[in-house]
Amino acid sequence: MSALLKGLYVITDEKLTPDETVHTYVEEAIKAGASIVQYRNKTKSDEEVEDVCRKLQALCTQHKVPFIIDDRPSLANKIEADGLHIGKDDMSIQEARKIFPKGIIGVSCYGSIKKAKEAQAEGASYVAFGSFFASPTKPHSGIISMNVLLKAKEALEIPVCAIGGINQNNISEVASHEPDMISVVSAVFQGDIQANVSNLIKGMKI
Repeated sequence: MSALLKGLYVITDEKLTPDETVHTYVEEAIKAGASIVQYRNKTKSDEEVEDVCRKLQALCTQHKVPFIIDDRPSLANKIEADGLHIGKDDMSIQEARKIFPKGIIGVSCYGSIKKAKEAQAEGASYVAFGSFFASPTKPHSGIISMNVLLKAKEALEIPVCAIGGINQNNISEVASHEPDMISVVSAVFQGDIQANVSNLIKGMKI
């Protein structure tokens, strides 16, 4: 599955992709070329989102696209999701792995190569860095230099993901720093999803 960790990584958002319609939105994004899907919902309980995540996992399996759940290790394990993503304040990789023993684990490292090396040593499947630009969905994220991507590629053996405020206007600049994955939220799900994905992928091919 780690071989599939490359390309355009789309992340859902409870406002832009409400649970009632998220399946349709994600299907459009996958058909247009999205390579990885993450379900992110910070407000509802695992029980409230379980059915949605099962349907998204089935959709992603059908299209051979990894499905990753943000910060819900028990749910990820219960539905046999392809992966789990954890942030700085969520839990350690060891804790996550006890609950979610099999599958991808991605870790947010913000701007820290040190944290990324530690995550790799602890068994992370990939690491994510950002924000690189002001992010509409995470307005309080700190902005970091894109040079961290080049340093990460030199220092790490696991895939590297760029995230944070990336859109059609700046994705080629991010792509020039050679991350394995580029993560987007609003740039995909605001407006015409298929056109957005198509334009973002063109921007990645520098």
